Amino acid sequence: MRRAVTLIAAALIAPGGIQPAPDIDGGVRDVLMHALQFSASELNDMQRGRAVKHGLDAHAPGEFGVAGGIRIAATKAAFLDAARDIVTFKAGEPIVQIGRFSSPPTIDDLAPLKVDKTDFDANSCRVGDCGVRLPAEVIQRVPKEIDVKGGAGQDESAAWFRRVLLADVQAYVSGGPGRFVQYDDGNRQIRPIDAFEGILAATPAVGTLVPGLPAHLSQFPSSRVPDSEDFLYWSKETFGPEPFISVTHVTIVCPTTNTCAMTTKDVYSSRYIDASLALAIVTDAAAGDAIYVVYANRSRVNALRGALSTVRKSVVERRARSTLEQSLVRIKVRLEKK
Repeated sequence: MRRAVTLIAAALIAPGGIQPAPDIDGGVRDVLMHALQFSASELNDMQRGRAVKHGLDAHAPGEFGVAGGIRIAATKAAFLDAARDIVTFKAGEPIVQIGRFSSPPTIDDLAPLKVDKTDFDANSCRVGDCGVRLPAEVIQRVPKEIDVKGGAGQDESAAWFRRVLLADVQAYVSGGPGRFVQYDDGNRQIRPIDAFEGILAATPAVGTLVPGLPAHLSQFPSSRVPDSEDFLYWSKETFGPEPFISVTHVTIVCPTTNTCAMTTKDVYSSRYIDASLALAIVTDAAAGDAIYVVYANRSRVNALRGALSTVRKSVVERRARSTLEQSLVRIKVRLEKK
């Protein structure tokens, strides 16, 4: 089936067929069509200013991906400046709270984060049965460091969770010991680093655009792309029946004068997400003062495995495509107002 689709697409872009949008850089266009599964008609729709979106092939159980793009009458600099202001940039999405980490991260960065009982309940957290994703050795510290038997207040539990989260973030940015490598909160062990390697391998567009970027993401901070810009932010957002708290690593790098790439990598998620990687491509339009913004996201979600996984995945994918289109349009409106 995939070969048939490829042959049809090749026929469409052949001489005399539907031509892909000549407004997009040829190298970027090749990445879009071959690595991110954009069709020639989608590229033409983008050139006309329409938002396009589609699903991406899954490579593992519980994995889903979406991709989309839009043409915006703005500059790359305007887009990247907006993205750096991550608190404003993410506004309008299902975000309950959000904040950017300092460099290096400090506990004050997490002070605004509200950790309610639905976010972390110390009184009902044990290995194999905890409401949030944590390693066994961290969960075992709960009754030792929080007065669970004495009926610890939520303020004490929230402060403990913030400290634990900060320690994980500090280990990540320094490359030192202590980073979470396995979650033991449920009946299935989850290794987020391994899950991330899987979705990174399934997203070849990252390495095609910036050859050193895959190593930068998987080996950070020991392997760095020259002239890259990196920062982390935390967020609390809705996804399923309960909100989840996450930490995200943003990398911005411009391999050419015409094109920049921005990746967002899931460093920690308290629920649902095993691993996630998003790629935003921002490239100058050949005709006119405009840019193309292309976004692709691939995630692995433990809840999408097992019984009814097909139905759940279909629902999640539809929501992801709808949210992606809304986000692209929102960014277009915001940047074109300036």
